[in-house]
Amino acid sequence: MDKKILINKLIDLFNPIVTELGYEFYYLEFVEEDGENFLRIYIDSENGIGLSDCEKVSRRISETLDEEDPISSSYYLEVSSPGVFRTLFTDEHLNKYINSNISLDLNKLYEGKRNLEGKLIKFDSDNIIIYDENNEFSIPRNTIDKVILKGEL
Repeated sequence: MDKKILINKLIDLFNPIVTELGYEFYYLEFVEEDGENFLRIYIDSENGIGLSDCEKVSRRISETLDEEDPISSSYYLEVSSPGVFRTLFTDEHLNKYINSNISLDLNKLYEGKRNLEGKLIKFDSDNIIIYDENNEFSIPRNTIDKVILKGEL
C-alpha cells in the first residue's frame, strides 16, 4: 500500500479513538529509523499529557491495530505528547502559533544560516515569514526541514 494512503487510513482509524478518549489528535507519522519502523501518534490536551494519558491511548490504538491489522510490516508503536518544543507539522499548527517564537531548521543555507529563530508573523503555501529583533525574513517552505515552537518552561 502507498505510504500516503496508509497514513491517511491510519489517521481516519485513530483520530476518532483519540478524540473519544478526550484528547486532541495532534499528528501521526510512520517512519523508518535505523532499519526499524515506528508508528508515532502525538496527542495533546489543554491539561497537558502525562505517561498515563499515553498509556491509555496506546492500549486502545493497539487493540484497534490488532483487530484491523492495517500495517503489513513490523513496527513499534509510540504514543506521546508533541512536547513544549513541538514540531509544527501542518498549516493548522502554524496558524495556531502565529505570533509565537519558532525555530526553523533549513535544508540549505539562507543568508548564510542553517537555523533561524524569530516570531512567526504569517505564512502561505510558498513561504514562512518570521521577524527577529531587527528584520523580517521570508523563508521559502521548500528550504525548511522542520519548524519548532520555542516553548517556555
